[in-house]
Amino acid sequence: MSINLTLIGQIITFCVFMWFTMKYVWPPITKAMSDRQKTIADGLEAAERGKRELELAEHKSVEIVRDAKLEASQIIEHANKRSVQILEEVKEQARQDAQNIVKQGHHDVDQLVSTAKESLRDDVADLAVAGAEKILQQEVNKKSHERLLSDLVEEL
Repeated sequence: MSINLTLIGQIITFCVFMWFTMKYVWPPITKAMSDRQKTIADGLEAAERGKRELELAEHKSVEIVRDAKLEASQIIEHANKRSVQILEEVKEQARQDAQNIVKQGHHDVDQLVSTAKESLRDDVADLAVAGAEKILQQEVNKKSHERLLSDLVEEL
């Protein structure tokens, strides 16, 4: 094997090429690779952070839903209690109204009874006076007196 000038030229050219590549080509490529590596690492870190935040958000949403269900059940329970209370109040008011109506009815009946009694007394008094007038107008004998009394009884 002989080393000649061509081989030396190729070695020099290769060395110049290596120097040029290491000086001008290699730094941008390594910089681009390190930037890309950093971007990928940041992306992976952001993905992990997003995953953790998603898990926290899921836990928080489950907690919020649980709290909302609890609050809704408390509101429903309160509404049911209030409806029962209102129903009892309405029943009590209806009982009181019914008692008042019954009292008013008894009062009206008592008043009508007393008005009827007064009217009946007046009618009986008028009939008694009319009967007395008839008896006094006619002669006083037993037969006519009995006939007049029987007529009065029929009128009553």
